[in-house]
Amino acid sequence: MNDFDYLGEGEVYLDGACQSLRPRPVIEALNKYYTEHNSCGERVKYKWGKITDEKVEETREKVLKFVKLSPRKYTASFTLNTTYGINLILSQLKSGDFKKVMTSEIEHNSPFLATIAFAERTGLPREIMTRNDDGSINLKDYDFTKAVVVVNCASNFDGRKLLNVSELTKAVHKAGGIIIIDAAQAMAHSADVIRGVEVDAICFSAHKLYAPSLGVIVWRDDLDKHLNHRWLGGGMVDDVEKKSYTLSAENKEHRYTRFESGLQAWGEIIGLGAALDWLDRLPKKDWKNLENNTKELYDFLSSSPRVHLINKEPNPTMTFYIEGLDSHLLGEALSRENIMARTGYFCVHYYLDHVLHQPPLIRFSLGIHNRPEDIEKIKRVLGKILEA
Repeated sequence: MNDFDYLGEGEVYLDGACQSLRPRPVIEALNKYYTEHNSCGERVKYKWGKITDEKVEETREKVLKFVKLSPRKYTASFTLNTTYGINLILSQLKSGDFKKVMTSEIEHNSPFLATIAFAERTGLPREIMTRNDDGSINLKDYDFTKAVVVVNCASNFDGRKLLNVSELTKAVHKAGGIIIIDAAQAMAHSADVIRGVEVDAICFSAHKLYAPSLGVIVWRDDLDKHLNHRWLGGGMVDDVEKKSYTLSAENKEHRYTRFESGLQAWGEIIGLGAALDWLDRLPKKDWKNLENNTKELYDFLSSSPRVHLINKEPNPTMTFYIEGLDSHLLGEALSRENIMARTGYFCVHYYLDHVLHQPPLIRFSLGIHNRPEDIEKIKRVLGKILEA
């Protein structure tokens, strides 16, 4: 069965870096929740609620297994998206525990703006690190003493990876700091870069991982000692008195409630579990197809002197502009051919606009759903434009 059979003939979707398409098993899992046991989880005693609880707990376990982190040390909590997760952590950090906040130049606005706000709120200095062409950081160039480090492990415009994330994590921890990873762009196709690395928190978006719209925080349990309790509400307490409360998160079994205030997106969480199962079953030929499509499209783009690629090497996410063409107009022209791609600065305004001084760009981000005929169509349509 084609899990993306709802794609129309000739429709080419190239915006997976924003949100991936959802395969049929994920859509069916979401529909099944709404039609068979649409209910709240937690503290619910009736049958539907117990089914929901069971499936949500299974998803937590699958998330930790996916990133290869031990449930003895880590907890998976669900939020709205990556941006929300990063802000949720930073807004509750005890500023007195740290001396500065650090991020990098190639960050999405999620960590970039959140670290600006954190520095303004706490009065701590903020430092911007440079990244190498391969995505790594020269660790000897920086002092991580009691630093809050917030960086991505894969960029959202050229996919470059934080190849020395393990070494960075060790350096930050040795210096008494903490490290929060924006893994939004890594999880779908580059999760190996972060798997098993014992950072303090990983924030990612399920909707970039072939799952419904949802955010996830995978966090080290001892991060809790650096947090003040600011975000509170339903689902987070075991008891409430007139001027005090008992947090459910004090119980290891309910540690996940630390970041889960209010009613959760139960169906979306279950859909994430289905997406992780789907990825686990995905045949090697589908991954090979993505690899081949990526290389073919990269080779085509890099072969034209009019195409200015940001990428230094093939990656499912590639960003470029065509000399003499406005990228926004190009995006509209491609849309008329049923080719859907993103244009602009992709929420990386600081680096792409003010560091590299690039014009507005166009981004192709491939996924498992893309077919060889998609690449042929892109080459055919862009080839005509390049010849004009």
